[in-house]
Amino acid sequence: MTAPRPDARTSLREQVYVQLRERIIEAEYPAGTRLVEREIADELRVSRVPVREAMQRLESEGFLSVQPRRGAVVTEFGPEDATHLFAVRENLEGLAARLAARHASPEALRELEELLARARRAAESGRLREAVSFNADFHRAVVELSGNPLLMDLMAPLDSRLRRLFRLTSEQSDGEPMCGAHEQLYEAVRDRDEDGAESLARAHVVATRTSALRLLKERWSQAG
Repeated sequence: MTAPRPDARTSLREQVYVQLRERIIEAEYPAGTRLVEREIADELRVSRVPVREAMQRLESEGFLSVQPRRGAVVTEFGPEDATHLFAVRENLEGLAARLAARHASPEALRELEELLARARRAAESGRLREAVSFNADFHRAVVELSGNPLLMDLMAPLDSRLRRLFRLTSEQSDGEPMCGAHEQLYEAVRDRDEDGAESLARAHVVATRTSALRLLKERWSQAG
């Protein structure tokens, strides 16, 4: 999933938050990494205040935990975390797909189709991370097409956790099936098939959960 890029209108606090969050998602700060407020402030050439506020926000979102004598540490993302995330996703994304089939405009459908085309080109060229990014954008777009502001607000905090999960569990062979599942969902949304769209969205989350949990359990087992 492509991270939003801060611009000149973005507050310094938001810019620091986005940078730290992206480093965690991209495993530049792997699980267990200790983040020192003073060192980050010096590196980013900012005061410690926006760093402290960004770290507090990341803690509230589950990316950091404060440990005795160690301070802020990047949290693990394990099988139990993924299980909880998928349980919520299955229900909310199923609802989002149903509402998207009901409300999506022709212009929005064209934008959704373009996202799929970009993901397909990336997958066929072997650019897995790019394909995963476009496909994650597709999930976000379907939620936006629901036209339900409350649903968007509920899904927004899950967005970064979902990107972190995709980063940890994507495999080279994932590109083709991921694109295929999204193309089927697009067709249901385009055809105003609300039941079909919800069913496909739920099935896709379940299939993704199976492979992601397998990989996470293997890695946790190897790590002891």
